[in-house]
Amino acid sequence: MMGALEPRIVLLHGVGLDRSMWETFQGICDRPTLALDLPGHGAQPPLRESQTLASLARDVISRLPEGPVHLVGFSLGALIAQYAARFAPAKVLTLTSVNSVCQRTAEESEAVARRLDTAGTEFAAGVDLAIERWFPHATTTVPVESIAAVRQVLAGNDIQSYLHSYRVFAHGDREIGPELGAITAPALAITGENDPGSTPQMSHRLGRAMPDCRVVVVPHARHMLPIENAPALADALTTLIDNPKGMNRD
Repeated sequence: MMGALEPRIVLLHGVGLDRSMWETFQGICDRPTLALDLPGHGAQPPLRESQTLASLARDVISRLPEGPVHLVGFSLGALIAQYAARFAPAKVLTLTSVNSVCQRTAEESEAVARRLDTAGTEFAAGVDLAIERWFPHATTTVPVESIAAVRQVLAGNDIQSYLHSYRVFAHGDREIGPELGAITAPALAITGENDPGSTPQMSHRLGRAMPDCRVVVVPHARHMLPIENAPALADALTTLIDNPKGMNRD
């Protein structure tokens, strides 16, 4: 068990979600954690101007606790965490990218661009599609109440704020991609074997792009790894924190 003075694990959620998505993970993690709302999400003011990955990340960096932290980001939160590790390295002891995109191919970029194009006009339908993509009805083992909570958060988004954030998610990997080689913190890239958007191939790209990044692919899991298989994420993160130089590289 870590004492109260040990570095915190800081958790960053994905686009359209809020810090509540980490409750399952926090419930099983035996280390001090802090989940933050991203700009324009949860209790943070809505976004009314276009954003970049840099502008979102600077806001998050300004709200990190004093001293270095173990920074964990999911999806859009992972891109923000990568930016923080690159441009505020004194704040980041270890970097964990959970279900992160990386160096999208032309086909992958087209797929996210299509979702962005319809997000503002077909928002309710987009919520339904996201829930089915993350928790396929025929195969998911996630409790229905957990899925309902995610749906409620998604459906409650301020649409303008959501669109500003989703544009960053759609293009942010281009912003941070050229900088990944300069990230020096011990890192972990972890995703689900069956994640159709933040694929295992993307995690392996992260593993090759960063000097000290290890890759874990969780069998059978999809995109919402922190909810679907929180123990697997907790185990991989614990291994990184306890033995940052001892994991196998990609």
